[in-house]
Formats: sequence, C-alpha cells, structure tokens
Amino acid sequence: MPILEVNNLKKGFDNNEILKGISFSMEEGQTISVIGSSGSGKTTMLRCLNLLEMADEGTITVRGEKIFDAAAKPYSPDELRNKRLHFGMVFQQFNLFPQYTALENVTLAPSLRGDGRSASEIENRGKELLNQMGLSDRMNNYPHQLSGGQQQRVAIARALALKPDILCFDEPTSALDPELTGEVLRVIRELANTKMTMIIVTHEMAFARDVADEVMFMDGGVVLERGPAKEVITNPKHERTIQFLSSF
Repeated sequence: MPILEVNNLKKGFDNNEILKGISFSMEEGQTISVIGSSGSGKTTMLRCLNLLEMADEGTITVRGEKIFDAAAKPYSPDELRNKRLHFGMVFQQFNLFPQYTALENVTLAPSLRGDGRSASEIENRGKELLNQMGLSDRMNNYPHQLSGGQQQRVAIARALALKPDILCFDEPTSALDPELTGEVLRVIRELANTKMTMIIVTHEMAFARDVADEVMFMDGGVVLERGPAKEVITNPKHERTIQFLSSF
C-alpha cells in the first residue's frame, strides 16, 4: 500500500486555477523531487498536502486513511491539527521563533502537543535531533546567532520532532548563500539514506538527480513528466521538461 495517495487535487485563488488536477502516489521510504519553473504550482501543492491550504477538489490519503476530501464538510481546528501531523514542513525562510533557542524551537511543538512523553524525554529527543543536524554546540543559541544554514538545519530538526510520516521541503536552500547550501543538502541526503519519506521542491538539479528516487516535473498546474530521477534529469521525454532543464 502506498504511504501517500493524492487524487485530482485542484486549487484556485481569485478565479486563477493554480492546481489543475494533481494525482500521484509514493511508497514509504521514497524520496520524490518536484521540479518546475516558478508559478508552476509546486508550493501550492505542498501547502495543500499539509492542509495549510484547502484544495477545492480532490482527496489525500495517508497510510490508507483519507485525511482530506474536498467534498466533505469543513474540518474543525482540532481535526486539522491532527491531520497535519502526518506531514512535516520545512519552509524557504526557516520561520524559527526568534525568542527561543535552537533547542526550544525544536521541543516547543512536542511540548504543546502533549503526546504522553515527559519533558525530559522531549528535551532528550530534541538534543538527539540537533546532534543529528551537526548542531550539538548550538543548542542554546538563538536564531540571530546562527547562520542561515544552521537555522535551516534547526528547522529540519523541528519538523522531525513530531515524527511525521512524510517530510516536505519547499526549496530549502533558496534563501541560502551558495556556500551554505551544501550543509543543508548534506543533511537531506543523510535523511534519504535512512529512508525517510520525503517530497522535496528544489531547483538543485544535480541534487535531485543524485538523491531522489523519482523526479516529478510540474508545469502550469499539472504534472507533465514523472519517472526515475536520473532518467528524467538526463533524458527527459516531454518537450517542456527538455526546455526547462536546458536552462541549467
């Protein structure tokens, strides 16, 4: 059974249709990179998966449970919070809380969720995740004391703290200087090696080719091409994919 099944997602804003029927599935442990030009619908798709936006049509199923159906009655805030736990989200702009240390940023959501773990267990898990991100010496630093790459690694640890089924990245290196991009991509590569299920929107084509199991090319709100990463990146079939990749 696929871990994620997306069926006919459609989303528009002010009569402008952004997603025009997105359907795909993925297996547990798989990494999919989503590529495409700006405005193709990649970020909107991620936000619909995370239920940060409500799709106008379609369904989303995780582990056989339909967590979203556009035809169903509106979900309550509590229902939405629980459904969102299936996904972890890492944004372009880090979005760390400036008044909290790195460790506090990572442990805040699990503490508020109240999942039965003690405060010490949550703190120990936060320290483990920051160690995994190579930030064992930055746990008590505030965001303004961290580089952009370090802040993004804290954001990844924060997303992992709630043990999501699927981890989503929205162009995680776009706000970073080139010299800091490598440290974030290295962490994502290590997560892929551990078979963390991930959807990564990225403009890093070499990274998509080498790390992802599959690449999905979006254009104009639809998926035009999908296949094994190396095949799509090095030998695309659709004319629009060829045109897009020729610019890199």
